[in-house]
Amino acid sequence: MYRANLRWQPIAVLVVLALVWGANMAIIKIGAREMAPLFMAGLRSLVASGCLYIWMRAKGIELFPSKIVFVHGVVIGLFFGFEFSLIYVGLGYTLASRTYILLYTAPFFVALEAHLFLKGDRLNTWKAAGLIMAFAGVVALFMRDLGSFSLSALSGDLMALAGGVLWASTTVYIKKYLAHRTVPLQTLFYQVFFSTPQLFLMSILLEDPIVSGFSLYGAFSLFYQCIIVAFLSYLAWFELIHRYPVSLLHAFSFFTPVFGVLLSGFMILHEVISPNAVAALLLVSLGMVLVNHRPRSKIA
Repeated sequence: MYRANLRWQPIAVLVVLALVWGANMAIIKIGAREMAPLFMAGLRSLVASGCLYIWMRAKGIELFPSKIVFVHGVVIGLFFGFEFSLIYVGLGYTLASRTYILLYTAPFFVALEAHLFLKGDRLNTWKAAGLIMAFAGVVALFMRDLGSFSLSALSGDLMALAGGVLWASTTVYIKKYLAHRTVPLQTLFYQVFFSTPQLFLMSILLEDPIVSGFSLYGAFSLFYQCIIVAFLSYLAWFELIHRYPVSLLHAFSFFTPVFGVLLSGFMILHEVISPNAVAALLLVSLGMVLVNHRPRSKIA
């Protein structure tokens, strides 16, 4: 059994993860000056796979405990690869702000899918209210940048939305089919390992040039993406997935775009922070309180 609510320790870890992921967009932009994004994503998965393989061998963890685990591992790896392919390709057709909002519909799909397919992770009034409140914060944050809708952006919007669905489906799939058969190291390894050839293939087909130069900034970008994000932060995320309800965990993903504005925008890229950011932080924080609220049982 896993806990039905979150204590302060996992909440602290989730906030740190949101900070790490929030800075990642700026780090990717720095690396994209010299390397194509999908190529970086493939390289990130490749390096993370190598790190995880060495770590698992050192700890005596078997890569594939059974054939069924291998099959499920391939599935989540393909989900992971398709998700990033859709996100990066879709950005070429629609606004980044629209992509953020559509991608971060994932918590809604997680809550719905968990309600339908996972025992003990039911959608209730408080959780639904918290998710709506947090998503309203994300919408408020990017409201000024939405721009007018055009039919030419529809394909990009659909790709971003599909990316959010795949992100949610991967989380629920892991919880249903792999959480009781594997340890977090194995789960993470399957995603990065099986997504590697997929991302490199997408890069070869869609990106030119793939590499235009290399500097210390590019090296730092790769280190951050490969080691900090794909290895350490994802390992912590999947450890949490194995222990807590995924609808609660995914609700904290709303912090990532908010912190992305503060870190990637203001602190790293020196962008101006608007009142929308303050409103978003308040709405997201209140939403998280509602998501974690558990009414006391009435005494008979």
